[in-house]
Amino acid sequence: MYEKNMEKDDRTTNSKNISLPMSRVRLIMKSSPDVSCINQDAIFLTTKATELFVQHLTQSSYKNGSGKDTNTLAYSDLAHTAEETEIFQFLTDILPKKILARDYLKTMEEMDKDDDDNL
Repeated sequence: MYEKNMEKDDRTTNSKNISLPMSRVRLIMKSSPDVSCINQDAIFLTTKATELFVQHLTQSSYKNGSGKDTNTLAYSDLAHTAEETEIFQFLTDILPKKILARDYLKTMEEMDKDDDDNL
C-alpha cells in the first residue's frame, strides 16, 4: 500500500513538472489519421520526451552558440546546431539558416542561368 501511494505521489509530482500543455500534445497526436484512441500515459510520456528533446537542443545550441557572452540564444544558434550536429540534422528543413532576400534572389538567378546553360 505504501508503494502505491509513493507511485501516486511521483506521478503527481512529475505531472506538475511538465510545462508543455498536454492538451496541445493530445491535439497534435490526434491529428494523425492512424490514431483513434490515446492513453493518458502515452500523452504524458510524449509531452515529457518533447520537453527533454527541446531542452537538449537548446542546451547544445547555447553551448555551441554565439550568445554565451550575452547569455542569449538566437535562432541562428539553433540553425547552426541543426546543421552541424549529426543528431539534429533532421531539423535542417525546419530550422534553415537565414539568408538575406538579395542573396536568395542571386542564388536563384545563378541556378536559372545554370539550368539554361545545361539545355
